[in-house]
Amino acid sequence: MSEAYGSSPTPRGTGTRPGRNGGSGNRRNSRQAAEERHKRFAWALGAVGAVVPAIVLVLIFAFAFTYFTAEIPEPEVSQKATIVDTSGRTLADITQPDGNRTVVPLDEIPDTMIQAIVAAEDREFWTNNGFSPRGLSRAMIGQITGNQSAGGGSTITQQYVKNAIVGDERSFDRKFKELAIAAKMNERHGWSKEKILEAYLNTIYFGRGAYGVAVATQKYFNKSITDKARAAKNPLTFEEAALLAGVIRAPSYYDPENNREATEARWRYVLSGMVATGAITKQQADNAVFPKTIKPRVSGTDETPGPNGLIKRRVLEELNSVGITEKQLQTGGLKISTTIDPQVQNGVVQAACRKNKIYKCPDGQLNGEPDDLLASAVSIDPQTGAVRGYYGGDNAGGWDLAQAGLQTGSSFKVFALVAALEQDIPLSKVYSSAPFEASGGLTVENSEGQSCGSCNLATAMKMSLNTVYYRLMMDLKRGAEDVADAAHRAGVAESFGNIDKTLQEANGSPEGGVVLGQYQSRVIDMASAYATLAASGVYHEPYFVQKVVDSEGQVLFERKSEGKRVFPAKVADNVTAALEPIAAYSNGNSLYDSSLGSRPSAAKTGTVQLGDTGKNKDAWMVGYTPQLSTAVWVGTNDGTALTNYSGASIYGSGLPAQIWKAAMNAALEGKEIKEFPEPEAIGGVAGIPYEAPATTYAPSTRSRGPSLPTFDIPDQGGDGNLTLAPGVTIPLPGAPRGGGDSGGGNSPGGGDSGGGNTPDGGGNVPGGADGGGVPEPPVG
Repeated sequence: MSEAYGSSPTPRGTGTRPGRNGGSGNRRNSRQAAEERHKRFAWALGAVGAVVPAIVLVLIFAFAFTYFTAEIPEPEVSQKATIVDTSGRTLADITQPDGNRTVVPLDEIPDTMIQAIVAAEDREFWTNNGFSPRGLSRAMIGQITGNQSAGGGSTITQQYVKNAIVGDERSFDRKFKELAIAAKMNERHGWSKEKILEAYLNTIYFGRGAYGVAVATQKYFNKSITDKARAAKNPLTFEEAALLAGVIRAPSYYDPENNREATEARWRYVLSGMVATGAITKQQADNAVFPKTIKPRVSGTDETPGPNGLIKRRVLEELNSVGITEKQLQTGGLKISTTIDPQVQNGVVQAACRKNKIYKCPDGQLNGEPDDLLASAVSIDPQTGAVRGYYGGDNAGGWDLAQAGLQTGSSFKVFALVAALEQDIPLSKVYSSAPFEASGGLTVENSEGQSCGSCNLATAMKMSLNTVYYRLMMDLKRGAEDVADAAHRAGVAESFGNIDKTLQEANGSPEGGVVLGQYQSRVIDMASAYATLAASGVYHEPYFVQKVVDSEGQVLFERKSEGKRVFPAKVADNVTAALEPIAAYSNGNSLYDSSLGSRPSAAKTGTVQLGDTGKNKDAWMVGYTPQLSTAVWVGTNDGTALTNYSGASIYGSGLPAQIWKAAMNAALEGKEIKEFPEPEAIGGVAGIPYEAPATTYAPSTRSRGPSLPTFDIPDQGGDGNLTLAPGVTIPLPGAPRGGGDSGGGNSPGGGDSGGGNTPDGGGNVPGGADGGGVPEPPVG
């Protein structure tokens, strides 16, 4: 018992008793620890007590210094921005002259507008001292914490100072200057509340290019507040005033044309403020009807005619995406350096345009052709993505054809070849070119029975055989999805316009017709995707804006182009090898420099049939050298049949190839002739595999010297003869029919869809296939 008792945690014998020596030691240690904590807290409190007043004194001194030294200058005026090409030549001006700012005295501005602005932006405007302590605190905390949404000046006076005088840079220095000037703008310095409000309403930006309330009422409602007769007859309503007051916070976002739901919510907020300030009654607010605005006009495009107007439109769009603000654009006197090369641009325009009242075009390939024919061409630097030449049409205020959704025909077969090479299917792989029935009863054929018997992928690409490339697509691991994926990686946009996801059906998957150009792509996309091949598999995003400098020489933006490898080099280079003979094969449209000789190129034609009419509606030529990739499209505005001056159908190997050749030769004239890289082997084969000569003779442009033109022309008379010129033929036993783009069965997915596809991206109607038949006589 004693052992058990003695081992208990609370012994009774002669040992230490609880609450005596051991307990008092613990309490003493606790007291010492508490005293140490109190000392540290007192020290920290003393430090804060010393530092905070010092900070406050510094801030007060800084504010006082800024207050007494700050001047109240007149607000900035608009300055012209200039868009230039790579040589410094002006392409277009962006002009917002002071004449676009109509200064209206406060007593002529409708009371409803004044009441709406005060309700929306500063309900204590008439009683505050020009700035809000709460706004200052919020801004300071935002700077310290890095909270970009903390906001800044909240009073009308501060907003006027920020927008018209000090700018909107997020910094303590700018905030102090804003506050000091806002506080200084009082009666003693000649700034009454009425004068401040007048200045604010005449300079603030309302969106749609409208600075000041007078321009805004015109832009949104086609109403005048300066013409007293018109204003009396058609006054600005409180509903309209509330909308204008609401858009100021974020003009583009709160424009009802861009975001109706958010704009209406903001409008309701302003109406509630007008009720709170007594401007309107609650019943008026409850019964208010959201006002109808007029359609905004496309900004700036009507000022610059011709192709440069469309370049200007693209530049303005890109400036917004790289962070150049609307205020910088309007008041900064910017010089915007673009990627447009004058030699390339002139070559593209002169080849693709038509002489008319808008633009002088003496050498255009469309001159003498039917009036309804249209063309678009885009040239891109494969090494950077820079757009060097851009022709979307002659109408700066109309459709930009280079941005339109268009079916591409056989020019899309290259992406099936890319996918195949990635899966180690070599160019030497042989397929039958015979017609066949795919799943679902789909019949795939070549135009007019064209056939190579059985041939490799390089030969089938040159002859543009639908049946071979459809069979190849079915051999890919994921079939049509691999083709679409390769196209997207190369540079075909995944979405544009009202197409949320390109190259697919509503179920999210593409049909087999993707390999034959069934889906819509844009001219700029095709130029970009082929540029990726020219760059040996490295993709560069296309762009127009290289550098932006303000009037004081400060660089606001400078492009640093970074490429992304999307295909192995050997894949892209083998595709290039397969495409090299095609320009010559397509009616002798190989490239030639007048002083340097033959220039290697890689290209592919494409033609889209118009339903089951046997006629064509879209025709393409897309091709590149190591320095430049150019895509050319020819069609009509309403997707009607393409016929040339003689009434013959137009194919990719005809007019588009001629435009491409003329544009590329002019763009590269005098430039170094560069060779394509020698491709590494895939599946044991590097480049075009040897195939015993059968029916065509199209030497590769890889040869180092000038090559003779080739005459790979279909049997135009059905007798197996080769036509060199009208009435001059030679027998060519076994000559193939075709030579341009192959056609196919007139069934959905069996070839390129036709019908109803307008340059603005209209709907697709199934039917037809890549056009074949008789190209025009050879050139040369």
